[in-house]
Amino acid sequence: MHLFARRDHLAATPVARVRGYPGLYDNYFALPDATRWHHAARYRRLGTTPPPDSVQRVLAFPNFHLHLGAPWRGVTQNGNQLVAHVHDEHFHFDFAIAGTGYSHELSERPELAGIAELVLRWRDRFEAPAHERDDELAAAPYLGTGLELVEKTAGTAPWLRDIHVYNPGGFASTGLPLGDVPGMRGYVPAIVRRISEDLVLADLPLHEARTRAEVAPDFGPELYAGALWQGEARLQAA
Repeated sequence: MHLFARRDHLAATPVARVRGYPGLYDNYFALPDATRWHHAARYRRLGTTPPPDSVQRVLAFPNFHLHLGAPWRGVTQNGNQLVAHVHDEHFHFDFAIAGTGYSHELSERPELAGIAELVLRWRDRFEAPAHERDDELAAAPYLGTGLELVEKTAGTAPWLRDIHVYNPGGFASTGLPLGDVPGMRGYVPAIVRRISEDLVLADLPLHEARTRAEVAPDFGPELYAGALWQGEARLQAA
């Protein structure tokens, strides 16, 4: 069993942990773009950390071999085996599991290619300093607080607000890997709340008519007539 990594070390610095407290987590969208970009760029630069116990479990297998700084340069087929070309070596495998990473380029998805040029990206809103430049991150959509797409030019595609992003494409906006456990507490409710709001506003005349309709009373004054105060003198006479 061989594990190949492009990095020359295993990511081991959990930078997201220091900003996981409610004050920052719950108000992340209110932070300046420069702050959000810094955290996203720093996270991508240092990498996602595996749980230490997961590393320890796999190290217990004597047939486990770790290759660092070892991107595959090519793959060929030899009978029923794959042959991976790594530096000057060749490795033969019966099967391979490939974790190739993510792309934020909308035009690479057939279902999104037609709207890619209408969507506001981070590169349209923010110019990163040279030491934090990340072209892949810059291609990510700049999301609204309901994780909805935003139109690049106001008024050209207002329907983009009906498309919500809950996947790694929203990472630059949220600072968390959407779809993973850390993003569930805040961002699943955010999407649900925004969709609910949009549905109500889309049918506002219907809701107006429903909530302004005549409502029949549950009871009349005869229900509480016997308890009405009649004055002290009248009570004594009775």
